[in-house]
Amino acid sequence: MTLLRTVILLGVIWVLAISALHARMNLNAKMPWEALPAGASTEKKFRVGFIPVTCHLTCPVTDFINKSIEGEGFYDPLKFQGFPELKEAFLAGYMPATFILAPLAMKLREEGVPLKIVYLGHRDGTAMMVHKDSSIFRIEDLKGKTIAIPNRFSNQYLLIFKALRERGISIKEVNIVEMPPPDMPAALYSKAVDAVTSGEPFMAQTELDGYGRILYLTKDVWPNFISCVLAVKEDAIKNDRAMVQRLVDGISKSGKWLEGGMDHRLQAAGFVARQYYHQHPRLLRYVLSKPPDRVKYTNLTLRKKDFDEIQGLARDAGTLKGVMPFEEYCDTSFVPDDSVVVPYDFSKPDEALETAP
Repeated sequence: MTLLRTVILLGVIWVLAISALHARMNLNAKMPWEALPAGASTEKKFRVGFIPVTCHLTCPVTDFINKSIEGEGFYDPLKFQGFPELKEAFLAGYMPATFILAPLAMKLREEGVPLKIVYLGHRDGTAMMVHKDSSIFRIEDLKGKTIAIPNRFSNQYLLIFKALRERGISIKEVNIVEMPPPDMPAALYSKAVDAVTSGEPFMAQTELDGYGRILYLTKDVWPNFISCVLAVKEDAIKNDRAMVQRLVDGISKSGKWLEGGMDHRLQAAGFVARQYYHQHPRLLRYVLSKPPDRVKYTNLTLRKKDFDEIQGLARDAGTLKGVMPFEEYCDTSFVPDDSVVVPYDFSKPDEALETAP
């Protein structure tokens, strides 16, 4: 090979390397050797992101029931361990839809990301846990303590802001740290933090393992609390509207099915824990039954007053500008009439057995 050819070849390699690095660092693109999240397939299918919390439970429930009834699912559920990587994959275009923290979706829309919130994933389903030996027995006792939250743009953060403000305490008087929900139990056990709060079942894990104590359930502090929503890219809404509608309808039917009796909740705890979350079923069994209204899957309609409250709190907390009209970040056209939603006709009693995955 001549010197000229060698120089040209090295130049081409250098340009390709710099282009790839730029794509990875500035465009959130994944490199060819980076593995897709758990659950991803090479088949071109409508992808939906989720993390293994009860706020996202209707995602795997809808998929499992459709696979059981129809022989295959109509979308590809992708599991992530935390919201930062889920957000990056969503922004990079790896999935057109995802379950995501409500204020985070609103923040992305505020920054110009073309997305719309089309449905809720749940109501309630969050707790704040402290160590069983902690001196924290009231919300006021959090002053000066370190609290782990899933993300700064989360309703868990806003709930803390709200609860403290109602008691005359500034959010600046506590130390807030961001942490993936699966890491929170170990952090509380080791006393690396004083309190943790996120979607279940990770809060219940600290309780079941004997070192966590409930400071509050969100249903008792912020009734009908919303943590996560289903967000969809606007190009998918425009170009794949029938799929988005099918997804929303499936979630609504799954929600009604989950609220159709404790046997359904225990069945879901079995197949979701084993096949999607890869957790011991006892965790979901506990969260979905003790008490039964710890997390709810009905009343998933997008209500302006709920989002006005979130936006107002986020504006006061400094996490959102808080000036967007409701219609700018929510699309209610997919929301079914809850009074006529019929739950899935499905039962799998053997999944309710409490055995390891």
